[in-house]
Amino acid sequence: MKINGTYQLLSSALADFKRDKVRTGLTSLGIMIGVLSVVMLIALGLGLKNYIQQQFENLGANLVMILPGSGFSGGGPAGLAGGTEFDEKDIRSIQKIDNLKYVVPVYFRSITISSANEEKTGYVMGANEQIFELMNVNTVAGKLWTKTDLGNRAKVAVLGFTKAEELYGKAEDALGKTIRIESMRLKVVGIAKKTGDREQDNAAFIPYTTTFGSMNPKKTFWAIYLGIPEEKYVAGVKEDVEKTLTKRYDKDKFSVTEQSEILSTVNQIFGIINLVLIAIGSISLIVGGIGIMNIMYATVTERTREVGIRRALGATKKDILFQFLTESTLLSLFGGVVGLFLAIGIVAIVRNWFPVAINLFAVILALGVSSGIGIFFGVFPAKKAADLSPMEAIRYE
Repeated sequence: MKINGTYQLLSSALADFKRDKVRTGLTSLGIMIGVLSVVMLIALGLGLKNYIQQQFENLGANLVMILPGSGFSGGGPAGLAGGTEFDEKDIRSIQKIDNLKYVVPVYFRSITISSANEEKTGYVMGANEQIFELMNVNTVAGKLWTKTDLGNRAKVAVLGFTKAEELYGKAEDALGKTIRIESMRLKVVGIAKKTGDREQDNAAFIPYTTTFGSMNPKKTFWAIYLGIPEEKYVAGVKEDVEKTLTKRYDKDKFSVTEQSEILSTVNQIFGIINLVLIAIGSISLIVGGIGIMNIMYATVTERTREVGIRRALGATKKDILFQFLTESTLLSLFGGVVGLFLAIGIVAIVRNWFPVAINLFAVILALGVSSGIGIFFGVFPAKKAADLSPMEAIRYE
């Protein structure tokens, strides 16, 4: 009996929707946009998180970074301020530590890079030749500079793919050309493959010794990257590095951070960002819910005589209440499903260029919230319909 009653409620609601398809579509539009917004915002948040994880994975699992100040754990860029500046003496000391595959000093800054006809903002990354293996840098044209170039302070550069395109139109055309960074002229000996990492793709990789002079007069480094052959050595290397550096610097002047710690911090940040994005998208859902309430309220007025007739034929207040609640819930759920499928379609297209993703949480949230909004905002108009006096409703013109 209960199943039969539910079937009648659904059949009646669907019949009412078919009578006015345009209004049905417009009523669901607000919820559709709201669900689309929430799901897409979550997908973009997950995509950004996936992108950052991919960049760290490209560096290898056993990367340790020596950073100034409290590093990333000290609240982002602010944590990098007020720390020490490393030099070649630190590099030589660290190279004596066991179980290290790579020791890469990094001089890094935003800078203007110029060709004969173009001038673009990019990055200079001064390092030793080990940076190419550590960061998986390969060339699409030309070659990587070597340890010999480092020793000779050679004025050579491996140019990031994006920056080469911006300066010369076609990336490969930059090979053999001369670029200018401040007052220094450098020969482009290689074009790096595109990685998707904004900094790498817009950087000029040069020997760190070449930066010594007007560009880096203090001969210091922003950070030191360490490549460790096996994960089991990471903890021991971190401890040895800290012991080595505390001989020269106070402990609060530097931090030794492994990749997993940075990823943990990034995940915490994205957890907060996702909550904010969901809250922003939820505004659209609330607006859509109010739209449903308004339309259902108007529908009650239009169908007053119908309600009166049903009451006169034996329908209870509960029957009328469930009738209008069913309609508002179905309208909201319909908008939610359409919004969800639109989001899935957009994500399927965008993920060809960016690792956006839809997870189970986003699907449950979209369908749960959309149906919940239909019930919540449908209560008031449904109760108004249920409270109508049968005789007054029949007489209503």
